[in-house]
Amino acid sequence: QVQLVESGGGLVQSGGSLRLSCVGSGIDFGFYNMAWYRQASGNRELVAQSDRGTALYYADSVKGRFTIARDNSKNSVELQMNSLKAEDTAVYFCNAKRSYPTTADYWGQGTQVTVSS
Repeated sequence: QVQLVESGGGLVQSGGSLRLSCVGSGIDFGFYNMAWYRQASGNRELVAQSDRGTALYYADSVKGRFTIARDNSKNSVELQMNSLKAEDTAVYFCNAKRSYPTTADYWGQGTQVTVSS
């Protein structure tokens, strides 16, 4: 059974930093694109992604402030969030996805990040 468990969320003042961590069990991160999404209201938004290769993606709203880093040997992916803003407040979700050799898509339970202005 695959499990993704996030941690590191909390309350922080505007301009502060947080580091989110996601650890997986029952899964080999090396075969997956790993990503962080967030949901404040409505749709879930892609924040950052680390592909199976070396490609990285960041939403325009977090470029230069957030950094995604994965350690396949530890089945972990982190999101370092700096210069946090009130609009970064959301529930953050870890996601593991692949399209080959078989399609798979797994989510963590989410961790709340609240940035006070």
